[in-house]
Amino acid sequence: MDIATIWIIIGIVLILSELLATSIVAVFLGIAAIIVGLLLHFGVIESYSMQYLLFGALSLVLLFSARGRFKRWFVGYTADSNEQPSGFAEDIGCRVTVHSDFVQGAGRVVLNGVQWDAESNDDLKAGDVAWVVANHGIKLVVSATKPN
Repeated sequence: MDIATIWIIIGIVLILSELLATSIVAVFLGIAAIIVGLLLHFGVIESYSMQYLLFGALSLVLLFSARGRFKRWFVGYTADSNEQPSGFAEDIGCRVTVHSDFVQGAGRVVLNGVQWDAESNDDLKAGDVAWVVANHGIKLVVSATKPN
């Protein structure tokens, strides 16, 4: 097996490793390795020092110039909390069903078919109806009386 084939195989392995880690780094190292392998195959470069120099330079150029653009393709786009308001604000005033009895102010409720941890100052039992009055992180604060 010649050195060009080894570079190409390393490049393919690096690109495939990106499926396990979404850091979006290995894919650019893999592309650089494949380019070096192809240049070796076509006789454009020959020396080991040129291989390593070209691999390093191509990796850095690809990483810094294209990573930001390609990252959205691999990982998706997520909005900052400043760009998109939290959905919890919409749930305030919504009716919930108590799923499990509240013990020392903590229990579980069902909102839109999903169970949530909840807090309440009221003595709520399973099957009772309550209302969302606020949220603390991902915990809902509920009350037996409907908010205004």
